[in-house]
Amino acid sequence: MNRNLFSRSMAAVLGLALLVAAGALQAEPIGESKPFAEKFLLLQLSDGEEKKQDKVLSVAANLLEYYGPDIIDIEITTFGPGVRLMYADNSRRERISSLMAQGVRFSVCMNTINTIERDTGTRPDLHPESIPVDVGVAHILDEVEAGYVLVRP
Repeated sequence: MNRNLFSRSMAAVLGLALLVAAGALQAEPIGESKPFAEKFLLLQLSDGEEKKQDKVLSVAANLLEYYGPDIIDIEITTFGPGVRLMYADNSRRERISSLMAQGVRFSVCMNTINTIERDTGTRPDLHPESIPVDVGVAHILDEVEAGYVLVRP
């Protein structure tokens, strides 16, 4: 009988510990732009294909619709061929601007832009509201370390 009581007591203590730990894992605001956000998502785009561009924009739009723009904090980070999404003349400019109006941030790897300029002699014009980051992959690592979940659609 003492064993049964001990087992129940230990199960109760472990259950309580799990509840306390789960409470500690609640999402806390990471950025100031979305103080009530509960979900923090970083979408990676390193592919220049139009289908991939459409997919990453659709994922962002679908999640905004599902959670609501105040509950989810979304950033799309582009590097390598993925920076083409942020070219000023990209045919998806209106979709990008619509997502930006709902709080989605778009960062662009300036290391890639500098390489394009060095290789072609021309610096591409970027969407005026894109956020330059020195090194896209390093930015991704920093954001993941800060608590963002990385998804590569």
